[in-house]
Amino acid sequence: MATPQTVSRPEYEEPIGGAPFSWRAILEIVQALALAVVISVVLNLFVVQVTEVRQRSMELTLEQNDRVLVSKLDYRFGGPQRGDIVVFNPPTDSTIPYVKRVIAVGGETIDLRDGNVYVNGKPIEYAETRGQRTTPQAASITYPFTVPQGAIFVLGDNRQSSSDSRTFGSVPVPNIIGKVILRFWPFDRLVFFEW
Repeated sequence: MATPQTVSRPEYEEPIGGAPFSWRAILEIVQALALAVVISVVLNLFVVQVTEVRQRSMELTLEQNDRVLVSKLDYRFGGPQRGDIVVFNPPTDSTIPYVKRVIAVGGETIDLRDGNVYVNGKPIEYAETRGQRTTPQAASITYPFTVPQGAIFVLGDNRQSSSDSRTFGSVPVPNIIGKVILRFWPFDRLVFFEW
């Protein structure tokens, strides 16, 4: 008769405290974050940018503290057009970008008479200005004023509370950051502007 043998339990190394540390997982996370930062920087530099409206000069179209999406591509393939809302670095000592409406482009002549705006002798009016009178602001700018080639003449829709081309003259096209295409904040006032 066979004698029973005792079987001993095999010894296994038991994991201590959960999953093992993985440098590979850390590296993958760092690579994903780096890629996200590079994509964000490229988009911000060359494609679109978020800008906060800091002045009251475009009310009621854009109000102070609104957030807008600015396309940097539009003017790489064509020039600004009358009626575009643009963000630009003003030709003054201000460090805050301005948001205004393009009224005239290079080669066009603008005149301010009897509270009205004329471009190339024809009156122009935008509904967003609500019929406000447009008057000259700086004695150094005489009307009729011909916008130099490679520049634009801008006005705020809130004509009575706007520091614009009536004050500092025309804006060189290279000063333009981009064209406003979307107001996304506050969300209840979301609106796409004309492309």
